[in-house]
Amino acid sequence: MNLDSHYYLSLLRHNPVWGLIFVFQIWMLIDAVRHEEWLWALFIFLFPPFTPLWYYFMVYRFSSTSAQGFELPGAGSRKRIKELEGLIHNLDKPHHYLELGDIYFRKGNLAKAESCYRASLERDPKDIDARAHLGQCLLREKKAEEACPILYQVCTENPKHDYGYSLMAYAEALAALGDKNGAITVWQEVLKDHSYARARVQLGELYLAKNQCDLAEVEFRGTINDDRHAPGYQRKRDRWWIWKAKRLLK
Repeated sequence: MNLDSHYYLSLLRHNPVWGLIFVFQIWMLIDAVRHEEWLWALFIFLFPPFTPLWYYFMVYRFSSTSAQGFELPGAGSRKRIKELEGLIHNLDKPHHYLELGDIYFRKGNLAKAESCYRASLERDPKDIDARAHLGQCLLREKKAEEACPILYQVCTENPKHDYGYSLMAYAEALAALGDKNGAITVWQEVLKDHSYARARVQLGELYLAKNQCDLAEVEFRGTINDDRHAPGYQRKRDRWWIWKAKRLLK
């Protein structure tokens, strides 16, 4: 056991707060390695405890699943969940399951969201919103193989469903399954009607993977330039993608 190990063990024995700080440091270190942020990982390892906190506010908050994921309408509250559970118990309507699933989706409880979406579809199999949101949920659960055909059907019926968000999810599913060419085609289709940072940055990443650096640079610079003229709420929503575009552009 080296000197650093003795030092940490001594701190843990005399002050449990240092235990929490140590756990936080390991948490941030693992996240940095998982996202291949090697420079951050090195500094987190060498300069605790302040560098992990800096990483949390500068990087981690912007790279969460919710920051990258699909934003469903409406915010969930405990009161509304209780109301919907009562309505479901008494009326058993598909749209109540759908709304409850959307609340759980936004709260990050994907397992409960999936269950609600499936319950909604059992009662109304043709509901395009329930199918689209189930596909989104499965994609976030790393079940791209199951999500892809669902999202394909939704986008075939209505390519503009949910203002292009369903089409973006379909592109992400294709990319997750290794179909880069298919994903590029779908991202290009998204960008015909929208200029989402989420779409431009991921399209740029696929161009980079194919060594089409000039095309990638166009997407990254376009994303950054659009952000300068975007309203405040949109800049807040897109800040993770802007940060990523700047990092990839370097």
